[in-house]
Amino acid sequence: QVQLVESGGGLVQAGGSLRLSCAASGRSVRTLTMGWFRQAPGKEREFVGCISWGGGMTKNADSVKGRFTISRDTDKNTVTLQIDSLKPEDTAVYYCAGDTSAVVHTLGNQYDYWGQGTQVTVSS
Repeated sequence: QVQLVESGGGLVQAGGSLRLSCAASGRSVRTLTMGWFRQAPGKEREFVGCISWGGGMTKNADSVKGRFTISRDTDKNTVTLQIDSLKPEDTAVYYCAGDTSAVVHTLGNQYDYWGQGTQVTVSS
């Protein structure tokens, strides 16, 4: 069974940066497509980005391009979401998700495994 645990959230001022981490257990991230999603209060869950099974492809939502970067560390079995130039509208609970297929997914229902989420709050 794959388990995912996010960390790194917190309160930050607008313009600042955060580094979110997702630690995977039960399966190597080499064999998972890993995605990041977020959900703000009263809003639907939103795709943020993902990194493919082989690590060779990343995809970000248009709304975060240039500010969000996804990477992975296969030795630590973690996936990282670097968030720069934070805006108040980035405030949300951020979730990592894993899928055992080798296809890049942007829809939440295409992911099999989910973490518990980490809160990111950006003050203006």
